[in-house]
Amino acid sequence: MNIIHLSAECYPAAKAGGLGDVVGALPKYLNQMGEHCEVIIPKYQTKWIDSQEYDIVWEANAPLGADYFHYKILKEKNDILGFPLYVVEIPGRFDRPGIYIDPWSGHGYWDEFERSLSFQIAALEYINGREGIPDVIHCHDHQTGLIPFMTSQSYRYSALKEVPTVITVHNAEYHGEHEMGKRFLLPEYDHSQTGLLEWNGKLNSLAAGLKCAWQISTVSQSYMGELAYNSNGLEFMFELEKGKSRGIVNGIDSEVWNPKTDPLVSVNYGLRDLIKGKRANKEILCKQFDLDPDIPTIAFIGRLVKEKGADLLPDLIRSFLYGEEQVNFVLLGTGDPALHAIFEEMDNEHVGYFDATLEYNEQLAHQMYAGADFMLMPSRVEPCGLNQLYAMRYGTIPIVRSVGGLKDTVKDLSEEEGYGIRFDDFTLEAAKNAVSRAISLHSDSKSHKEVMRRIVKLDFSWGSSAKEYIKMYNDIIK
Repeated sequence: MNIIHLSAECYPAAKAGGLGDVVGALPKYLNQMGEHCEVIIPKYQTKWIDSQEYDIVWEANAPLGADYFHYKILKEKNDILGFPLYVVEIPGRFDRPGIYIDPWSGHGYWDEFERSLSFQIAALEYINGREGIPDVIHCHDHQTGLIPFMTSQSYRYSALKEVPTVITVHNAEYHGEHEMGKRFLLPEYDHSQTGLLEWNGKLNSLAAGLKCAWQISTVSQSYMGELAYNSNGLEFMFELEKGKSRGIVNGIDSEVWNPKTDPLVSVNYGLRDLIKGKRANKEILCKQFDLDPDIPTIAFIGRLVKEKGADLLPDLIRSFLYGEEQVNFVLLGTGDPALHAIFEEMDNEHVGYFDATLEYNEQLAHQMYAGADFMLMPSRVEPCGLNQLYAMRYGTIPIVRSVGGLKDTVKDLSEEEGYGIRFDDFTLEAAKNAVSRAISLHSDSKSHKEVMRRIVKLDFSWGSSAKEYIKMYNDIIK
């Protein structure tokens, strides 16, 4: 099969979250299984994208409402990611810093809709015009949600009308919602079908994708069920479309996330030298932040937003820093400016027990996976979650709330062959109990080491998940 993935992110070219990790890994594993996958993303002004060599494979003008815009399709020359990567160059739209957010203002760009739509149109122009049509067009999140509408409704792309489309929902909190007047920027279509674009009086890109795609997938089985009662206003839509929906849990790229070979980890290690390697990396991590390596170290890596439960962290961390149980907390991430201010203040108040690095830092993230004892994820919403999978690959035990993919991938220690710590309620008390369980486990050195050895043997690679995607593609083609 020839599958084209369209996405706003693809690691390492452009990444803001888990979407980038998935799109950077799944096509590679599908190709290794004999399929032919390609990826198309915008040509952002990122360091990785700017450092590659490209061939221009397509150049033209395309309509955006009553006007036209110029674009180029460039192919990365050497397929170094394990699949052909195409970047869409649109002057004035993506040649600026930031993927979604203007780093100078901290807000999304004023022309968010025009950026997203022009990328989708340019990608479809190329797919429609090049030799041979794909077997499947696979869209990811609302940034590509208008593609199933355009392939099924726009006169300009009638040749793609019978090409199956898939939309994978990585995060239903964000819909790509705009005023209905923006619909006039789309290529001409039968305006009796305008209702396919609308949800609650707005042009809703994700809703349009859900209505028009042949298949909906989400990134875990539990999240698929949760969307019918928690999807930021699209609950009824997910309930209506459940007949064409399925959940497939994400995997991780075990070649990138491998403590034996990871170039971003200070001391590489495997199963044989797991305990020694973890200790060495913990000492390096603790030395960096002036922490005591003999007490348990709990890490949080992620966006500092309510969705991730980050607003629970200040009270949770303080309850232990002012309590009797000794524990280190290390935090890495960016997000809510109010939380930034709180963590900066805590950084000064709790030297020797707490450190907050308020930035994006891939190397430090890898060192934290390798050096921390536990990975804390108190999420309100977690479609799949990848941090818990990365952590376990490095022998770091997850402490997670039982929601979405966290529930599907972490088995509590109270269960037979359990390997993680779960809590159900989004409350301070429930989170405190979970952290106390982690501290108790750390104090039992024998049990702690047994759990560490158990989790590094678990296989969360893309192998089995990629097979599920292949089955899904075959089902919709038939």
